[in-house]
Amino acid sequence: MTDTQYLAPATLDEAVGAYAAADGAARILAGGTDLLVQMQSGFVKPGLIVDVKRIPELTAIEETGDGGFVIGAAVSGATLEKSTNFGRSWPGALEGLNLIGSTQIQGRASFGGNLCNGSPAADSVPALVAGDVKVTVQGPDGRRELAVADVPAGPGKTNLKPGEIAVSFHFPPRPPHSSDAYLRMIPRTEMDIAVVGCGVNLTMDGDTCTAARVALGAVAPTVVHVPDADAALVGSTLDDDALEAAAEACRAACNPIDDKRGTIAYRTSVAGTLLKRTAAIAAERAKA
Repeated sequence: MTDTQYLAPATLDEAVGAYAAADGAARILAGGTDLLVQMQSGFVKPGLIVDVKRIPELTAIEETGDGGFVIGAAVSGATLEKSTNFGRSWPGALEGLNLIGSTQIQGRASFGGNLCNGSPAADSVPALVAGDVKVTVQGPDGRRELAVADVPAGPGKTNLKPGEIAVSFHFPPRPPHSSDAYLRMIPRTEMDIAVVGCGVNLTMDGDTCTAARVALGAVAPTVVHVPDADAALVGSTLDDDALEAAAEACRAACNPIDDKRGTIAYRTSVAGTLLKRTAAIAAERAKA
């Protein structure tokens, strides 16, 4: 077997060209928190590693004029945490990203790497789906924009085309009195893989919920948006009946596996409980 080659391009065009030319034998290095582990275990043996951390667009944090944000796909959670405006607008998305691993890992892990690794239990993805966040990708055929919800295709798989690289994430402007939250259940207190993750994004008018999006992680082959849970919350005061209806919608959306971290029945039950807790946090933030 030939040795793995390393390339650190300064431009996106150069990165896309090299990645596409490798014809499936290359891997993107953003933070490396998944890739390096996979290489050390022998799970992947890339012929080429394309390090994208030197490409300005992938490491930029931009506030758009309308109150939205464009976050480079390789921006680390530790770096993003220093952007007080982003954390104020999207606390749930930030807390999902910064639940990944240890403090050292959070200095490397990024939205792009977490999404493109294709894990159903990815901590940052449910909040992105709940926020209806879009991702721009670039490949040999140019650029396109996808909803984050449309990227995962199954464990370890995405719907990106050959040669496409995640470039940036587009967080929409916040309506007044809107916020989000992310919670997960893990067997240990820190540094474990989610048994269930839940992202909730809400807009409130006083005590009434006027818009909602709910997403679950680790309960299906991909992170799932739960429209029936959205509908149960909208128009309610997040009273017990509404929360239970949304929780039941979450339980119904589950299609989990049995593994050492949790049974199918346990994951399904926890999904409903997390929905109630996460919605309460998001509502409190939105009304603040």
